[in-house]
Amino acid sequence: MKLSRLFILACMCVCVDGATADVLTTCQQNEAFHKREANEIRQLQNRQSKYDANSGGYLALQAQIDQVHKRFDKYGELLCGQDGLPHLITDGDWRHAREFTIPAILFLYITGWIGWVGRSYLQYTKQTKNPTEQEIILDLPMAFKYMLSGFLWPLSAWQEYRSGKLLAKEDEISVSPR
Repeated sequence: MKLSRLFILACMCVCVDGATADVLTTCQQNEAFHKREANEIRQLQNRQSKYDANSGGYLALQAQIDQVHKRFDKYGELLCGQDGLPHLITDGDWRHAREFTIPAILFLYITGWIGWVGRSYLQYTKQTKNPTEQEIILDLPMAFKYMLSGFLWPLSAWQEYRSGKLLAKEDEISVSPR
């Protein structure tokens, strides 16, 4: 759940220049941001009022209310628009670098992991008796093996690059007739 909210925050990217960045204010000073927090908490408290104090449902909703407070406190440092939502600024100002670089690095790492695992599995299938069948009907134990070993993909990619295995040789690349 935390990762999905981080992803949503990363997707709300606003590319602006310095002149229009002044429209945004810190979320701590943004009235719409505080209204959103109050509405979310009020909704949870209304649901919570239907339960007896110290019951399981009551305590679960109280934990959600605490999470809402923590989330809004954490987002308070970011810049919010008139809609009360935090926005990601990518205008080259180094004060906003951490707002963009962490999600960007996570995105690149996860997509690289997916690509590396898929590549490794396809290389494995080429060595089997029925490669096409192995691509259609996955060999799950082998796929999980590659998935678990894929977390170190940057190191594996660097080793293959240094050894010359990562890139195809010039004579292995087919070229259409011109």
